[in-house]
Amino acid sequence: MRSRTVKEGLERAGHRSLLRSLGVSREEMDRPFIAVVNSFSEIVPGHIHLRRLAEAVKEGVYAAGGLPFEVNTIAICDGIAMGHEGMHYSLPSRDVIADSVELVVEAHRFDGMVLLPNCDKITPGMLMAAARIDIPSIVVTGGPMLSGSYKGRKIGLASVMEAIGQVRAGKLSAGELEELESCACPGPGSCNGMFTANTMACLVEALGMSLPGCATTPAVSSAKDEIARLSGMRAVRLVEEEVKPSSIMTFEAFENAIMVDLALGGSTNTLLHLPAIAHEAGVKLTLETFDSLGRKT
Repeated sequence: MRSRTVKEGLERAGHRSLLRSLGVSREEMDRPFIAVVNSFSEIVPGHIHLRRLAEAVKEGVYAAGGLPFEVNTIAICDGIAMGHEGMHYSLPSRDVIADSVELVVEAHRFDGMVLLPNCDKITPGMLMAAARIDIPSIVVTGGPMLSGSYKGRKIGLASVMEAIGQVRAGKLSAGELEELESCACPGPGSCNGMFTANTMACLVEALGMSLPGCATTPAVSSAKDEIARLSGMRAVRLVEEEVKPSSIMTFEAFENAIMVDLALGGSTNTLLHLPAIAHEAGVKLTLETFDSLGRKT
Protein backbone atom coordinates (compact mmCIF):
# COMPACT_ATOMS: atom_id res chain seq x y z
CA MET A 1 0.00 0.00 0.00
CA ARG A 2 1.22 3.51 -0.82
CA SER A 3 0.13 4.71 2.60
CA ARG A 4 2.88 2.62 4.21
CA THR A 5 5.15 5.51 3.24
CA VAL A 6 3.54 7.68 5.92
CA LYS A 7 2.69 5.14 8.60
CA GLU A 8 5.34 2.40 8.86
CA GLY A 9 8.86 2.29 10.25
CA LEU A 10 10.91 4.05 12.92
CA GLU A 11 11.29 7.24 10.89
CA ARG A 12 7.53 7.63 10.61
CA ALA A 13 6.83 7.96 14.34
CA GLY A 14 6.04 11.65 13.89
CA HIS A 15 3.71 10.88 10.99
CA ARG A 16 1.88 8.31 13.11
CA SER A 17 1.63 10.77 15.96
CA LEU A 18 -0.10 13.26 13.67
CA LEU A 19 -2.44 10.56 12.41
CA ARG A 20 -3.25 9.61 16.01
CA SER A 21 -4.22 13.26 16.60
CA LEU A 22 -6.94 12.73 13.98
CA GLY A 23 -8.37 9.86 16.00
CA VAL A 24 -6.76 7.06 13.99
CA SER A 25 -6.19 4.01 16.20
CA ARG A 26 -3.16 1.75 16.00
CA GLU A 27 -5.33 -1.01 14.51
CA GLU A 28 -6.74 1.35 11.88
CA MET A 29 -3.24 2.19 10.70
CA ASP A 30 -3.22 -1.18 8.93
CA ARG A 31 -6.24 -0.29 6.79
CA PRO A 32 -5.94 1.14 3.25
CA PHE A 33 -6.20 4.94 3.36
CA ILE A 34 -8.98 6.08 1.04
CA ALA A 35 -9.40 9.72 0.02
CA VAL A 36 -13.04 10.78 -0.21
CA VAL A 37 -12.62 13.79 -2.48
CA ASN A 38 -15.65 16.01 -1.96
CA SER A 39 -16.65 19.14 -3.88
CA PHE A 40 -19.48 20.23 -1.59
CA SER A 41 -20.51 23.86 -2.02
CA GLU A 42 -23.41 25.96 -0.77
CA ILE A 43 -23.50 28.04 -3.99
CA VAL A 44 -23.81 25.08 -6.38
CA PRO A 45 -27.23 23.31 -6.51
CA GLY A 46 -25.60 20.16 -7.84
CA HIS A 47 -23.19 20.03 -4.92
CA ILE A 48 -25.12 21.25 -1.89
CA HIS A 49 -26.08 17.68 -0.92
CA LEU A 50 -22.64 16.12 -1.34
CA ARG A 51 -21.90 16.14 2.39
CA ARG A 52 -24.70 13.60 2.76
CA LEU A 53 -23.28 11.38 0.04
CA ALA A 54 -19.76 11.70 1.44
CA GLU A 55 -20.97 10.31 4.76
CA ALA A 56 -22.48 7.30 2.96
CA VAL A 57 -19.24 6.78 1.03
CA LYS A 58 -17.21 6.85 4.25
CA GLU A 59 -19.54 4.32 5.85
CA GLY A 60 -18.96 2.01 2.89
CA VAL A 61 -15.20 2.44 2.96
CA TYR A 62 -14.99 1.64 6.66
CA ALA A 63 -17.37 -1.33 6.40
CA ALA A 64 -15.16 -2.85 3.69
CA GLY A 65 -12.00 -2.51 5.76
CA GLY A 66 -10.63 0.82 4.57
CA LEU A 67 -10.07 4.08 6.43
CA PRO A 68 -11.74 7.11 4.80
CA PHE A 69 -10.43 10.66 4.95
CA GLU A 70 -12.59 13.39 3.48
CA VAL A 71 -10.75 16.12 1.57
CA ASN A 72 -12.14 18.91 -0.59
CA THR A 73 -11.84 20.88 -3.79
CA ILE A 74 -13.69 23.79 -5.41
CA ALA A 75 -16.86 23.87 -7.52
CA ILE A 76 -18.41 26.49 -9.82
CA CYS A 77 -22.03 26.52 -10.96
CA ASP A 78 -21.99 27.31 -14.68
CA GLY A 79 -25.67 28.23 -14.54
CA ILE A 80 -25.00 31.01 -12.04
CA ALA A 81 -21.65 31.98 -13.58
CA MET A 82 -22.89 32.30 -17.19
CA GLY A 83 -23.93 35.45 -19.00
CA HIS A 84 -21.41 37.75 -17.27
CA GLU A 85 -17.71 38.06 -16.47
CA GLY A 86 -17.89 35.07 -14.14
CA MET A 87 -17.98 32.65 -17.06
CA HIS A 88 -14.33 33.43 -17.82
CA TYR A 89 -13.46 31.52 -14.65
CA SER A 90 -15.40 28.32 -15.26
CA LEU A 91 -13.27 26.32 -17.69
CA PRO A 92 -9.96 27.17 -15.95
CA SER A 93 -11.47 25.75 -12.75
CA ARG A 94 -11.48 22.29 -14.35
CA ASP A 95 -7.70 22.19 -14.41
CA VAL A 96 -7.42 23.76 -10.97
CA ILE A 97 -9.65 20.95 -9.67
CA ALA A 98 -7.51 18.28 -11.34
CA ASP A 99 -4.35 19.85 -9.92
CA SER A 100 -5.78 20.28 -6.42
CA VAL A 101 -6.89 16.65 -6.24
CA GLU A 102 -3.48 15.50 -7.44
CA LEU A 103 -1.71 17.65 -4.86
CA VAL A 104 -3.62 16.48 -1.79
CA VAL A 105 -3.76 12.80 -2.80
CA GLU A 106 -0.10 12.54 -3.77
CA ALA A 107 1.10 14.53 -0.74
CA HIS A 108 -0.65 12.19 1.70
CA ARG A 109 0.03 8.96 -0.24
CA PHE A 110 -3.55 7.71 -0.31
CA ASP A 111 -4.08 4.16 -1.53
CA GLY A 112 -7.34 4.86 -3.36
CA MET A 113 -9.94 7.54 -4.05
CA VAL A 114 -13.67 8.03 -4.14
CA LEU A 115 -14.43 11.17 -6.14
CA LEU A 116 -17.61 13.16 -5.51
CA PRO A 117 -18.34 15.60 -8.36
CA ASN A 118 -21.55 16.52 -10.14
CA CYS A 119 -21.46 19.66 -12.24
CA ASP A 120 -19.97 20.81 -15.51
CA LYS A 121 -16.26 21.32 -14.85
CA ILE A 122 -15.92 19.34 -11.64
CA THR A 123 -16.66 15.91 -13.10
CA PRO A 124 -14.10 16.15 -15.93
CA GLY A 125 -11.59 17.76 -13.57
CA MET A 126 -11.84 14.86 -11.15
CA LEU A 127 -11.61 12.32 -13.98
CA MET A 128 -8.47 14.06 -15.21
CA ALA A 129 -7.03 13.71 -11.71
CA ALA A 130 -7.97 10.03 -11.51
CA ALA A 131 -6.26 9.32 -14.82
CA ARG A 132 -3.19 11.37 -13.91
CA ILE A 133 -2.64 9.91 -10.44
CA ASP A 134 -3.66 6.40 -11.54
CA ILE A 135 -4.46 4.86 -8.17
CA PRO A 136 -7.61 2.74 -7.63
CA SER A 137 -10.53 5.17 -7.98
CA ILE A 138 -14.30 5.28 -8.32
CA VAL A 139 -16.62 8.20 -9.03
CA VAL A 140 -19.94 8.98 -7.36
CA THR A 141 -21.67 11.70 -9.36
CA GLY A 142 -24.19 13.61 -7.25
CA GLY A 143 -27.23 12.86 -9.38
CA PRO A 144 -29.74 14.94 -11.34
CA MET A 145 -32.25 17.40 -9.96
CA LEU A 146 -35.90 16.37 -10.18
CA SER A 147 -38.17 18.12 -12.67
CA GLY A 148 -40.27 21.02 -11.49
CA SER A 149 -44.01 21.33 -12.03
CA TYR A 150 -45.98 24.34 -13.26
CA LYS A 151 -49.69 24.31 -14.06
CA GLY A 152 -49.70 20.55 -14.38
CA ARG A 153 -46.70 20.20 -16.68
CA LYS A 154 -43.11 19.19 -16.01
CA ILE A 155 -40.60 21.97 -16.32
CA GLY A 156 -36.89 22.52 -15.85
CA LEU A 157 -34.24 25.20 -16.07
CA ALA A 158 -34.63 25.38 -19.86
CA SER A 159 -38.28 26.30 -19.36
CA VAL A 160 -37.21 29.41 -17.46
CA MET A 161 -34.74 30.40 -20.18
CA GLU A 162 -37.45 30.03 -22.83
CA ALA A 163 -39.90 32.02 -20.71
CA ILE A 164 -37.59 35.05 -20.74
CA GLY A 165 -38.16 35.33 -24.48
CA GLN A 166 -41.89 34.85 -24.01
CA VAL A 167 -41.99 37.77 -21.56
CA ARG A 168 -40.13 39.97 -24.03
CA ALA A 169 -42.56 38.93 -26.76
CA GLY A 170 -45.52 39.78 -24.55
CA LYS A 171 -46.73 36.17 -24.40
CA LEU A 172 -46.05 35.76 -20.68
CA SER A 173 -46.35 38.19 -17.79
CA ALA A 174 -43.53 39.04 -15.37
CA GLY A 175 -45.66 37.54 -12.59
CA GLU A 176 -45.98 34.25 -14.45
CA LEU A 177 -42.23 34.19 -15.01
CA GLU A 178 -41.68 34.66 -11.28
CA GLU A 179 -44.00 31.73 -10.55
CA LEU A 180 -42.17 29.61 -13.12
CA GLU A 181 -38.68 30.40 -11.87
CA SER A 182 -39.70 29.62 -8.29
CA CYS A 183 -40.65 26.02 -9.08
CA ALA A 184 -38.46 25.01 -12.05
CA CYS A 185 -35.58 23.81 -9.85
CA PRO A 186 -37.20 22.08 -6.85
CA GLY A 187 -34.12 20.94 -4.96
CA PRO A 188 -30.55 19.61 -5.04
CA GLY A 189 -28.97 18.00 -8.07
CA SER A 190 -27.40 18.75 -11.42
CA CYS A 191 -29.55 20.97 -13.67
CA ASN A 192 -32.64 19.11 -14.86
CA GLY A 193 -31.81 18.78 -18.54
CA MET A 194 -29.36 17.01 -20.84
CA PHE A 195 -26.71 19.63 -20.26
CA THR A 196 -23.01 19.13 -19.55
CA ALA A 197 -23.36 17.85 -15.97
CA ASN A 198 -25.82 15.06 -16.71
CA THR A 199 -24.03 14.21 -19.95
CA MET A 200 -20.70 13.84 -18.16
CA ALA A 201 -22.29 11.72 -15.43
CA CYS A 202 -23.55 9.32 -18.09
CA LEU A 203 -20.12 9.24 -19.72
CA VAL A 204 -18.41 8.50 -16.40
CA GLU A 205 -20.63 5.44 -16.17
CA ALA A 206 -20.00 4.53 -19.81
CA LEU A 207 -16.25 4.76 -19.18
CA GLY A 208 -16.62 2.27 -16.34
CA MET A 209 -15.62 4.69 -13.58
CA SER A 210 -18.89 4.61 -11.62
CA LEU A 211 -21.35 1.93 -10.57
CA PRO A 212 -24.27 1.09 -12.89
CA GLY A 213 -27.20 3.46 -12.43
CA CYS A 214 -25.17 6.14 -10.69
CA ALA A 215 -25.62 8.76 -13.42
CA THR A 216 -29.40 8.71 -13.54
CA THR A 217 -30.26 8.14 -9.88
CA PRO A 218 -31.73 11.44 -8.59
CA ALA A 219 -29.80 13.45 -6.04
CA VAL A 220 -32.61 13.24 -3.47
CA SER A 221 -33.19 9.48 -3.83
CA SER A 222 -32.32 7.04 -1.06
CA ALA A 223 -30.94 4.86 -3.86
CA LYS A 224 -28.24 7.50 -4.30
CA ASP A 225 -27.09 6.96 -0.72
CA GLU A 226 -26.97 3.22 -1.37
CA ILE A 227 -24.85 3.74 -4.50
CA ALA A 228 -22.53 6.02 -2.52
CA ARG A 229 -22.15 3.41 0.22
CA LEU A 230 -21.52 0.61 -2.28
CA SER A 231 -19.01 2.79 -4.11
CA GLY A 232 -17.09 3.29 -0.89
CA MET A 233 -16.99 -0.46 -0.41
CA ARG A 234 -15.93 -0.97 -4.01
CA ALA A 235 -13.06 1.50 -3.62
CA VAL A 236 -11.48 -0.75 -1.00
CA ARG A 237 -11.87 -3.78 -3.27
CA LEU A 238 -10.23 -1.88 -6.13
CA VAL A 239 -7.24 -1.21 -3.89
CA GLU A 240 -7.05 -4.86 -2.86
CA GLU A 241 -7.34 -5.98 -6.49
CA GLU A 242 -4.94 -3.25 -7.69
CA VAL A 243 -7.38 -2.08 -10.37
CA LYS A 244 -6.30 1.33 -11.63
CA PRO A 245 -8.02 3.87 -13.91
CA SER A 246 -5.46 3.12 -16.63
CA SER A 247 -6.89 -0.38 -16.94
CA ILE A 248 -10.45 0.99 -17.16
CA MET A 249 -10.19 4.20 -19.19
CA THR A 250 -8.83 2.60 -22.36
CA PHE A 251 -9.32 3.80 -25.95
CA GLU A 252 -12.19 1.34 -26.29
CA ALA A 253 -13.82 2.76 -23.15
CA PHE A 254 -13.59 6.27 -24.59
CA GLU A 255 -15.12 5.03 -27.84
CA ASN A 256 -17.97 3.56 -25.82
CA ALA A 257 -18.44 6.86 -23.98
CA ILE A 258 -18.52 8.83 -27.23
CA MET A 259 -21.13 6.51 -28.71
CA VAL A 260 -23.27 6.88 -25.58
CA ASP A 261 -22.84 10.65 -25.86
CA LEU A 262 -23.95 10.60 -29.50
CA ALA A 263 -26.91 8.34 -28.78
CA LEU A 264 -28.09 10.59 -25.94
CA GLY A 265 -27.61 13.81 -27.87
CA GLY A 266 -25.41 15.02 -25.04
CA SER A 267 -23.63 18.31 -24.49
CA THR A 268 -21.11 19.40 -27.13
CA ASN A 269 -18.81 20.38 -24.24
CA THR A 270 -17.73 16.74 -24.21
CA LEU A 271 -15.54 17.72 -27.18
CA LEU A 272 -13.56 19.77 -24.66
CA HIS A 273 -13.58 17.32 -21.79
CA LEU A 274 -13.17 13.80 -23.17
CA PRO A 275 -9.92 14.57 -25.06
CA ALA A 276 -8.52 16.26 -21.93
CA ILE A 277 -9.37 13.24 -19.78
CA ALA A 278 -8.02 10.88 -22.45
CA HIS A 279 -4.78 12.87 -22.62
CA GLU A 280 -4.23 12.31 -18.90
CA ALA A 281 -4.89 8.60 -19.46
CA GLY A 282 -2.38 8.42 -22.31
CA VAL A 283 -5.13 7.89 -24.88
CA LYS A 284 -5.30 9.96 -28.08
CA LEU A 285 -8.77 11.25 -28.94
CA THR A 286 -9.28 13.60 -31.87
CA LEU A 287 -12.22 15.34 -33.52
CA GLU A 288 -11.88 12.71 -36.23
CA THR A 289 -12.62 10.04 -33.62
CA PHE A 290 -15.90 11.78 -32.77
CA ASP A 291 -16.74 12.28 -36.44
CA SER A 292 -16.02 8.67 -37.37
CA LEU A 293 -18.14 7.30 -34.52
CA GLY A 294 -20.87 9.81 -35.29
CA ARG A 295 -21.23 8.39 -38.77
CA LYS A 296 -21.69 4.90 -37.33
CA THR A 297 -23.95 5.63 -34.37
